[in-house]
Amino acid sequence: MRADARRNYERLLVQARKAFAEHGTGASLEDVARAAGVGIGTLYRHFPNRYALISAVFEEAVNDLLARSRALLDSDEPCAALVAWLRDIITHAGEYRGLSRALMSASQDASSALSRCSNPMREAGQALLSRAQAAGTVRRDVSITDLLQLTNAIALAAEETPSDPHLADRLLRLTLRGITAP
Repeated sequence: MRADARRNYERLLVQARKAFAEHGTGASLEDVARAAGVGIGTLYRHFPNRYALISAVFEEAVNDLLARSRALLDSDEPCAALVAWLRDIITHAGEYRGLSRALMSASQDASSALSRCSNPMREAGQALLSRAQAAGTVRRDVSITDLLQLTNAIALAAEETPSDPHLADRLLRLTLRGITAP
């Protein structure tokens, strides 16, 4: 990438992070481009659609979640490690309004730019889930796809109910009761 194109790319990411934090992932892309000092065409040359921009913005956070999953793989308590990671995902998804909805949509569309983030997350979660299932603490019929959808749904419910700061944790505890082995 040429130096000027790289600068534009970086400025777009900085402004998108700000816009997504303030207005959610549905923020105006035209406003993002304007704040970055470029035209909307430049934004679309770097990011062909909204999901591609969202994916690029959250790539660092996804890398952090992936690193966390690798660290948790050595845990003596596989179920607790899985729960800790799911809790981290809910916290991350709750940082930007609309992210959990976008992630839920992307999980159904393998061609989405967000699948670039979803696929490694699914693999990381599967490793944690498999360990918990092998330890006999999580039911065998639980899938990582279901767990990721549930965590996104919990984050979305918490986002829609800002007056209840404990909702996400309560919903996660309820979910965990349903997945743990008897």
